[in-house]
Amino acid sequence: MPIALSFFAVFSVYGVTSPYLPVLVRGLGYGAALVGILLGLFELAGIAGPFLFGRLADRLGRYKPSLFLALALVAAAAIPLSLIRNPFVSTLAIIVLAAGLKSLIPLMDATATITLGSKGNYGLVRAAGSVSFVFVALGLQYVPFMRPDKALNIGIWLIITAIVSMVALIFLPDSRPRPRAAHCPEPAELAGGKRKIMDAGLLAGFAVIALGRLAMAPVVSFFSLFLVEEIRWDAVGLMWAISATSEIPVMIFSSRLIRRFGAPRLLAASVVAVAARLAVYALFPNPAGAVTGQLLHSLCFGLFHPAAVAFVSARVPPERRATGMALYLAFCIGIPTFLGSALGGWVVELAGYRVLFASFIVFALASTVLYLFTHKLMEDPARPR
Repeated sequence: MPIALSFFAVFSVYGVTSPYLPVLVRGLGYGAALVGILLGLFELAGIAGPFLFGRLADRLGRYKPSLFLALALVAAAAIPLSLIRNPFVSTLAIIVLAAGLKSLIPLMDATATITLGSKGNYGLVRAAGSVSFVFVALGLQYVPFMRPDKALNIGIWLIITAIVSMVALIFLPDSRPRPRAAHCPEPAELAGGKRKIMDAGLLAGFAVIALGRLAMAPVVSFFSLFLVEEIRWDAVGLMWAISATSEIPVMIFSSRLIRRFGAPRLLAASVVAVAARLAVYALFPNPAGAVTGQLLHSLCFGLFHPAAVAFVSARVPPERRATGMALYLAFCIGIPTFLGSALGGWVVELAGYRVLFASFIVFALASTVLYLFTHKLMEDPARPR
């Protein structure tokens, strides 16, 4: 499937940044508090990119130009970020990197959901990205040259994967948003109103997801450093490869699960898994605890992400899909992760990694309680009851 080849290539970039961006920033010699601020800024700055590139894609009705520009920003930002130890330069480089990197997933997701339609298996296509992530993360763990233990080496690998992804865009179907068939009304029309990009159900879902992602922020920003500094185990690439591998089977079968249980229920289940994962890291700061927590990624992300994409797709019309995905990325992922990363850096300096993971369980609990009060609003109006 051509679109799966594009997902495979693009997600190789995440195989570098997800495990090793915290290591790169820490390797520049910054303290935990500044690392947390920079990683939080990375999430916050990433909000603008998806809106700009998503709006361009929606206007053009094509996604390749936006994806190419986003990948070009990733490659350009990697150079000063990995070469220059200066807080001002690092901040600017982080902003540019975030604008490009954070635009890739919503653009790819918009392309996939429009190309595949409501009957397609998005999870299977997205699993190709996870396979790529595993391949790159494991490769960097055991590569005998340009080891990712130095900022410069990580920057070089980031440039290489970005360039390869640009070339692989030739396999991506350059979809144009299609109007919904006449016999299949929009969710907002089913509710008796005009088509809207935002409604009460979408806002409720965004709030549930945002609290869940806030709870995940310590894992995203500090797990690699927790592994190296607290557990003292040089297995960053291996651990992230384990987490990505665990999500693949769940993603492959996610379409069936979504049709059976509905996206909102699966989102709530993923948040419960986040709470369990944080508890494991806090209670068992050893290799066995790290592996167990990473295996829970199958639910924390492998179940969460397809359900979130399905939730947004059910409520946002195809011609606004890229913008809808950008809204989701901004308010459900970017802002919560920024807040969690910035706060998390101070918690690490004051009380350590175990307290960090334990304290963020409260946000997962808050997400679960909110879901219990709003789950009826979150249901897809087109879903049979």
